[in-house]
Amino acid sequence: MKTIGKICLGTAAMFALAGCSRGFSAAERETIRSGEGEIMRVLTVNDRSDSLTLRRKSAPMAEGMERADDYETLRRRMLATVRDPENTGVGIAAPQVGILRRMIAVQRFDKPGEPFEIYLNPEIVEYSAETAPGREGCLSIPGFYGDVKRAQQITLRYRDEQFAERTERISGFTAVIFQHETDHLDGIFYTDRMEGELLQKE
Repeated sequence: MKTIGKICLGTAAMFALAGCSRGFSAAERETIRSGEGEIMRVLTVNDRSDSLTLRRKSAPMAEGMERADDYETLRRRMLATVRDPENTGVGIAAPQVGILRRMIAVQRFDKPGEPFEIYLNPEIVEYSAETAPGREGCLSIPGFYGDVKRAQQITLRYRDEQFAERTERISGFTAVIFQHETDHLDGIFYTDRMEGELLQKE
């Protein structure tokens, strides 16, 4: 997906075709609010229904959704989930908690304090020719890891949390995390890009 349209079309059929909506659906709102506590259920490949959901392409976030109470709840709970001491990660995509929207959280190891930040409609528009293999795991593929060759530098275009368009050049391990998380938005697992065997964590 190379560009994100700003305008939602006017009929229900066109909404479906464009993957565009004015707000979270009733089903999405139910998922955002479901469960007890802040940590959300992470979808995994161990469940067939989860796996089918994780393989679907996510719809873009529409302007205005970032101002909704449901967005703030989703944002807060995604961050709580990826920071869960029982199952910590360095990034998470909305599809992994059952919300098929183009929204990710990434830990910025390239910034002071290594904060988690939220990105809306992220799109990698350029990959460096330089690549390197590295070990990757995934909250949605628990108990395993594998080696994946990734670009060492990317150019990322996205919407910030005020829905302003930004472009940023990112390098190193943080660039790898962005590649992993944006893949989730298109139904791609790291295992689809893996070199060698899938290994079990000890």
